[in-house]
Amino acid sequence: MKRRIELGLLFSRTGSYSLISEACRSGVLGAIAMVNADPALDLSFVPVERDPGGNADAYGPLCEEILRDTSARHVVGCITSWSRKEVIPTVEKFGGTLWYAVPYEGFEASDHVVYTHACPNQHLLPLLDWVMPTHGRRAYLTGSNYIWGWEMNRLARERITAAGGEVLGDRYLPIGSREVGRMIEELRFARPDFILNSLIGPSSYEFMAAYRALGLEDAHFRPDRCPVLSCNLTECELPALGQAAEGLVAAGPYFRGVPGWPGAGNFGSSHEAAAFSAVMELARLLAGRAGAENWPLSQLLADRGGIVDPDTHHTVLPVIIARVEGGAFRPIKRWEAVPGDPYLTRSRQVQAPTLRVVS
Repeated sequence: MKRRIELGLLFSRTGSYSLISEACRSGVLGAIAMVNADPALDLSFVPVERDPGGNADAYGPLCEEILRDTSARHVVGCITSWSRKEVIPTVEKFGGTLWYAVPYEGFEASDHVVYTHACPNQHLLPLLDWVMPTHGRRAYLTGSNYIWGWEMNRLARERITAAGGEVLGDRYLPIGSREVGRMIEELRFARPDFILNSLIGPSSYEFMAAYRALGLEDAHFRPDRCPVLSCNLTECELPALGQAAEGLVAAGPYFRGVPGWPGAGNFGSSHEAAAFSAVMELARLLAGRAGAENWPLSQLLADRGGIVDPDTHHTVLPVIIARVEGGAFRPIKRWEAVPGDPYLTRSRQVQAPTLRVVS
């Protein structure tokens, strides 16, 4: 008889980033169904779901509710880095583990978090190293006004200037804001060689639509001359972008139909793939180990192998750069088996941030 193990799910099914949440949730539920149907596994997962509704302040209390009121010790969820930062103190307090399946900005370490998507050496840095020789070194940076946008643009600025390039502008919007007019006017004046788009949700959709309109007015801003780059836009958001997605260049570990993802399955996006892999890897780590769901993460990862580096809690992933052509991502460059390097210890061109005391 299979052991029944409760598994927390913490995804916002409404709000600014609901399309990404639904993609991740689909991956989690698909993996749960596969685990539960596998007679070779001595366990089954019982999902315990909570929906923060896109409210960052709700993530911590809802995660605490899962860990306090149920037997679940593992939670798969969070989309924004803001929500992840809200949850980490809770999983540390209750001895739980957060499995995070979305690209993020790196420079984080916790004994209670596993990262199954990409960090900057697996998305941003390869993307910049591709675009600068191809299109030029004059950049414009956009971002949502929280840690993802701040850190992505900080790292981009350091990489670009180290390569002899120039950042012509650096603009942020509150999450959910559609006020992109000032960005578009600054772009019209600055005329960069490329744009890094670290906006999320409706802010990104509005920006992409306005940028496409600018390109129809002025040939300099057409995708072949001044492309928009992204490290977080995937297939799950293409319907919201429509024609504005054409020419978008993105970096990620997986694109629909591209072989080489380190795990079985044909997924709708890398968000779905990374969430699926999180659950499958957890099942593998727990299989044949009665009570292991209550072990600390360090014990769970010790001497078991698998996709998670026990030192960094990151995974080895392909790095793929792809362009949207005809409504789908088409690969244009690829690196195999790149280990996650969250503190960029293998990179000499980007330095870790200096610690500051803030009063």
